[in-house]
Amino acid sequence: MSTYLPEYHPEQETEATARPLTYRFEPKDYVFRSITRSGGIIVLVVMAMVGIFLASNGISAINEVGLWKFLTTQNWAPESNDFGIAAVLWGTVQIALVALLVAMPLSLGTSLFITEVARGWVQRTLTSLIDLLAAVPSVVFGLWGAYMLQPNIVDFSKWISVWFGWIPMFQVEGVDPASPLRDTVPFTASTFIAGLVVAMMIVPIQTSIMTESFRRAPIGEREGAFALGATRWGMIRTVVLPFGQGGIIGGTMLGLGRALGETIAIYLIISPVFEIKFHILEKGANSIAAMIALKYSESNEFAMSALMAAGFALFIVTMLVNFTASAIIARSRSGAESEG
Repeated sequence: MSTYLPEYHPEQETEATARPLTYRFEPKDYVFRSITRSGGIIVLVVMAMVGIFLASNGISAINEVGLWKFLTTQNWAPESNDFGIAAVLWGTVQIALVALLVAMPLSLGTSLFITEVARGWVQRTLTSLIDLLAAVPSVVFGLWGAYMLQPNIVDFSKWISVWFGWIPMFQVEGVDPASPLRDTVPFTASTFIAGLVVAMMIVPIQTSIMTESFRRAPIGEREGAFALGATRWGMIRTVVLPFGQGGIIGGTMLGLGRALGETIAIYLIISPVFEIKFHILEKGANSIAAMIALKYSESNEFAMSALMAAGFALFIVTMLVNFTASAIIARSRSGAESEG
């Protein structure tokens, strides 16, 4: 029995030609594409309409006092042409930063616990609770902060003032830290308490973004770290945290965007003041959104234009923060897909 092998002729070989790939769109594909494209366009159009509405209605107030005065004046008295957003913008940023300083480590720890420690029903239950927390209305958080958190947190505020009063932002004017009979009223309705409430409101969104980012860490690198003798914390520190850095930053900035625009919860807690204050523990705070809610019902046509201008300023700030956060999150996701 013999086997026949054909004679090999190299000159007969030809280069392989790429076969063009074609796709024939069916009617349902066009329908799906049209629906999704229309949804995206509608979102952009609505956002643009909101910005145009605020700008067109607020431009008369800005022209009346000038842009520079509008941005630098602390007082808010449109009836006498003496108004600006300096104080309320400062208060907005202060409350948002306090909220971030509290919420960020809490969200980071919760995310790591969900992805790296919790298993089974504990993981599922905690994830569900975080999602449910995001659905709680802001007015509920405001009532909780005003009637439950505030009466129980003023002693902690006094403790901070006693032991860290040498730091300017923890000082409370008119209160003697050494007096054992200090009144609690100067510590109520403060930036600190408002920031704590807002922190509880932004924890869910930050936790969700960070959790998703940590789950995308490559399993191969996790196992490789364990194979090299790393502990669980060592693996988290060298693999999970560096890989989820984009999610941490993006989630934090999305939380910042939410904190900047919070209204009702802050409105129910603070005692409105129109001055730039550096002491976060003492009574008196404000924000752009809370001021709009406070002044809306008592404003005439010109005062309403001033509120629209303040709303437009807040709109621009929150859009910049949210767009930046979305870009960071999208970049971290694309990096995860390329490394995966």
